[in-house]
Amino acid sequence: MDFTPTEEQTAARDLAARIFGDLSTHERLTAAGTGSDAELWKELCAAGLVAAVADIGLLGLVLLLEEQGRTTAQVPFAASCVYGLLAVTAHGSGEQRERLLPGIGDGTVVVSGAVSGPGAVRESASGRLSGVLPVVPWLRDATHVLVADDRRRLWLVRAAEAVCEPVELTAPWSAGRLTLDGTPGERLGASAGRADVSEGASAGRTNGSEGASAGRTDGSEAAGGADAAETAGHADPPVSAYDDVLATARIAFAGLQAGVCAGSLARAVEHTNAREQFGRPLAAKQGVQLRAADAYMDTEAIRVTAYEAAWRRDEGLPYASHALTAAWWASEAGQRVVHAGQHLHGGTGADLEHPVHRHFLWGRQLDAYLGCGSEVLQELGELIVSGEVET
Repeated sequence: MDFTPTEEQTAARDLAARIFGDLSTHERLTAAGTGSDAELWKELCAAGLVAAVADIGLLGLVLLLEEQGRTTAQVPFAASCVYGLLAVTAHGSGEQRERLLPGIGDGTVVVSGAVSGPGAVRESASGRLSGVLPVVPWLRDATHVLVADDRRRLWLVRAAEAVCEPVELTAPWSAGRLTLDGTPGERLGASAGRADVSEGASAGRTNGSEGASAGRTDGSEAAGGADAAETAGHADPPVSAYDDVLATARIAFAGLQAGVCAGSLARAVEHTNAREQFGRPLAAKQGVQLRAADAYMDTEAIRVTAYEAAWRRDEGLPYASHALTAAWWASEAGQRVVHAGQHLHGGTGADLEHPVHRHFLWGRQLDAYLGCGSEVLQELGELIVSGEVET
C-alpha cells in the first residue's frame, strides 16, 4: 500500500484547500444556512476540481473532501462526484458519459443519490418509477438523482420530473423528500437512455463487493452491463454497479468525516491554547491533553481506513470490507471526535453560532448518513461469516 498522493492529487488538494479556505468563511457559512454557496460551487467547478476527480480517482476525491470537511463548506461536492461523475464514468453507457460528464464537471449538472436501501423504489411500468425516498441530501441543488430499485438497478431521475419537498433537519445540509409516482427514469448503463432496453448482465459473484452494503449477492442484475464492467477498472469478475456506488459513497463520505473531525480538533487546540485558567492555558492540563490525543487518534483512524479503501478501489483490488471498515470508523469515531471538540470549548461549545458547532452538526449528520456503527459492524460481520472477505 502506498497512500502517497501523486503530483496531480497533491496539486488538486492544495488548490481545493486554498479555495475552501478563502471562500468558506464563517460569515459566508452563516449566510448560506442549510443551503449551498453558489459562488463557491461555481469557483470549484471553474477551477476544474470536480472534473479532475475522473483523473485523480477516489483517493484524490477523498483528499479533496478532507479539505471541504475542515471548513464545512456548503457545496454538494461529495454527492455530485460520487453519484454523478464516478458512477457515470464507471457504469454509464458511452452515450451517457458523453452527454452527462461535461455538465457534471462544469457544475451545470448536479447529481444527488439515495442508493443505500433497495426496495423503496420500484419500476411500476417500462421505465417508470414509483416510491418515496424520505431524505435525499442536497436535493435542493440537484438536477438529477441516482436511485436504486428493488432489483438493485441504478436509475437517474430528473429532479424536475419528480416531486421534491424540503425536509427540515437540525443539521447543516439541505435535504429533501423525493416522491416518484410513475416518474420516468434512465437506467444507468442503458445504451438507449430511457429504460426500454435489454437488462444488464447478471451480477453473479462480484469479487467480495456484493449485497445491500457491499456484502452479498442475491442474483440481481448489474445496471451497467458489459460496457460498465469494462469501464469500472476492477478485477474480473466485475463489481456490480449498485455495490460499487454504495461502497464508493461510504468511502467518500468517510473522507469527508475525516476532514470534519480534523477541523473540529484544530479549533479545539487553538481554543485550549488561547484560553487560560488560573494563569495557565487549558492545553497544559493533562485531562485536556488526553482528550485531544484520543480525538487525534480517532481522526487518524478515520483517515487511514478511508485512504486504504479508496486506494484499493483505484487499484482494482477488492474493497468491500475496507469500505465498511472506513464507514464504521467514520460513524463511531467521528461522533466521539466532534463531541470532544465541542466539550473542549467548554461553555463556548454550547453556542449555536460558534464555528465549532457546525463541525458537531456535520459530524453527527455524517454519522447518521453512513449508518450507525452497530449496523455497519453487523454487515461487516455477515461478510466475514460468509467467507467473502477479500485480501
